[in-house]
Amino acid sequence: MADVPFTLALISGGIAGTTVDCALHPLDTFRTRLQSEKGFWASGGFRGAYKGILSAALGSAPGAAMFFSTYETMKQVFKSFSGDQEHPIHHASASACGEVMACLVRVPTANITQNMQVGRFTRLTEAVSAINKTGGLGAFYVGYGTMVMREIPFSFIQFPLYERFKKIIADRQGSETTALQGAACGSVAGGIAGGSTTPLDVAKTRIMLEKVEEGAVRKYGGTLQALSTIFAEEGVQGLFKGIGPRVTWITVGGFIFFGAYEGAQKGLQRTGLW
Repeated sequence: MADVPFTLALISGGIAGTTVDCALHPLDTFRTRLQSEKGFWASGGFRGAYKGILSAALGSAPGAAMFFSTYETMKQVFKSFSGDQEHPIHHASASACGEVMACLVRVPTANITQNMQVGRFTRLTEAVSAINKTGGLGAFYVGYGTMVMREIPFSFIQFPLYERFKKIIADRQGSETTALQGAACGSVAGGIAGGSTTPLDVAKTRIMLEKVEEGAVRKYGGTLQALSTIFAEEGVQGLFKGIGPRVTWITVGGFIFFGAYEGAQKGLQRTGLW
């Protein structure tokens, strides 16, 4: 597969991330409410599906751009270590590096967005101020470790599948995949990865939404503790809360995301700047 220049990946990823996050925000809101400890209806039900969209939109472009620029760069680095030959482990490792970097942007915006989605705050400025008062900058990064632990296995499943599906199609037709074919590959790969990592997504949501009184011990103190607590109190079903909206969001979103990403790449390449 052809290598993608850093700046092209940066811009294309930013366009793709903003497109999908804004288009499918209501599904993300319903997922968050289903996974909330309070439950779907107590968290707002079907009302106010676009709550938190501003913070989500503000974090979309830089988060996606950081992921794809890191992913494409590291993929080329890993290839150089093996005689310029691509292997699935390169895609998995490069995507893991991309997720670690992207979460530096995604976690603060997710903390703001999810708290707004369950009705805890009504305005972006109110959410930022309240979260900041609970612990300064560190409060915005509550759940960072859990989110990285969710995204890395997700990427280890999604991106090797995505690249493999594209290679199979390209080999069969004797040419590079189209943007539509790339979108379909990303959609299927994302749906498989999304369903598999739902328990980690539930744990991340609980950790981010937990309100802790000063001096109190956190109920969801970390990824393993959160998973153990949810399983003990709600069983396997609790670990897979929100799987429907999550898989739908990722499957549909993957189609839009990878279609926009590859479409933006091809469109920008036609400008002659890359």
